[in-house]
Amino acid sequence: MNQADIETIIREYIDQVIHMSLATVKDNKPWVCEVHFSYDNELNLYFTSSKNSRHAQELIANSYVAGNIVTQHFKDQKVRCVEFEGVAKMLDGAEAEATAYQAYVSRFGESEGLLNEIRKDGDVRSFKISVQDFFLFDSYGEKRGKHHLPWKSKMESEI
Repeated sequence: MNQADIETIIREYIDQVIHMSLATVKDNKPWVCEVHFSYDNELNLYFTSSKNSRHAQELIANSYVAGNIVTQHFKDQKVRCVEFEGVAKMLDGAEAEATAYQAYVSRFGESEGLLNEIRKDGDVRSFKISVQDFFLFDSYGEKRGKHHLPWKSKMESEI
């Protein structure tokens, strides 16, 4: 499967799923949680959470994260899953409004309550994940298996 095909499948697939599993680590102890996410055209991933949550505190201390975006599969069903590695950061209110909130609106519609929360720079904060690598696990089609899509290097080479 070529890189363009992998990217197309990833874009089509993540548009169908509203939550992702996010993995962080502190003191060699991993943690995983589920968050609702949105994304922009460059496939940066965004989520909103309490800055005091375990995953937020861990990614503030160690910005490297990993995760997956997958629907529930049933026994004997073909599988598709998008996995990623990247770097996460907490956004201030102005940056969140300009990026994360716009991605949220594009995906879920307006939310005045969320906009007011992120403008406060209070407990509820938006986070951005700059994906460095995507992996598509796919049991559909001819080329079954895990396919790598180097993302940051691809995006940087286009600049």
